Amino acid sequence: MEQRTLIHPDRGNNSQASQASIVGLGTWQLGADWGEVSETDALAVLEASVEAGVTFFDTADVYGDGRSEQLIGRFLKDHPGITVATKMGRRVEQTPENYTLDNFRAWNDRSPRNLGVDTLDLVQLHCPPSATIDDDRTYDALDTMVAEGRVAAYGVSVETVAQALSAIARPHVASVQIILNAFRLKPFEEVVPAAAAAGVGIIARVPLASGLLSGKYDRSTRFAENDHRTYNRHGEAFDVGETFSGVDYETGLAAAGEFTDLVRELGPAGATPAQVAIAWLTQQPGVTTVIPGARNVEQARANAAAGTLPPLSEELTAGITRIYDTHLRASIHPRW
Repeated sequence: MEQRTLIHPDRGNNSQASQASIVGLGTWQLGADWGEVSETDALAVLEASVEAGVTFFDTADVYGDGRSEQLIGRFLKDHPGITVATKMGRRVEQTPENYTLDNFRAWNDRSPRNLGVDTLDLVQLHCPPSATIDDDRTYDALDTMVAEGRVAAYGVSVETVAQALSAIARPHVASVQIILNAFRLKPFEEVVPAAAAAGVGIIARVPLASGLLSGKYDRSTRFAENDHRTYNRHGEAFDVGETFSGVDYETGLAAAGEFTDLVRELGPAGATPAQVAIAWLTQQPGVTTVIPGARNVEQARANAAAGTLPPLSEELTAGITRIYDTHLRASIHPRW
């Protein structure tokens, strides 16, 4: 699978650029926050992903209260060479006052233990308040973490275009993680070009709009009670943009149905809607890596295979824009 530069040398403490596969693995699911996933199944997902060419895992200290990191740590013992990005900051009330160097160090102490490493490859602030992203002191503290050898590089996971542009403007931010998918097109206007110009990696999360773009859901679909697609549909627990990309479920189903029809008509033979959604992202200039999640081996293999699909047609890409403009732009574009 193709590898792209995620961390440029001048934005981390390495003399060489760090690479990531164009399709990585998001491991929120492995923390059991999308319904239960057994330890055996979780490790099998990691194994299948690596066998298929994935070299980048994304996790967070709060995924399953550290379970996701711990499972990855077990896996890393026998599988060196994987770049792991984790996140910090969601263990406290989301106020700028909590984003301090002392707290960064405390949060950082936990993740290396879970992952079984001395230095974290990449640590990302986990969708912090805008004031934190705009504050010089945030980056002074993160620079100290790099100087202390705690982290090799740092990035910011964001909710909005404005937050992304603020982070990209900082000289040592290595990456920005942002929601990017066929139902969230606004970042392609400014964020992706600005990141490319600055040498900042773009990590595309929620690439399937929480599964809507798989084409597998309908009005009768029910999710587990501990699945955020049940309990966060209106932003009850965190930003609603993380759940179905912020799309109203009924509206999302209509748009997803049209996307599935588009794939059947113009997609590569044998490719599923989910694979085309992932492939479309990997083929956009400026996107470094796309991090779909997987609950089982079959999903992991299918996601990785999306990184090998041939170039998609201009007609298909135009169809994605048409679906977005028709169903989603009015509600999604102004908000994030």
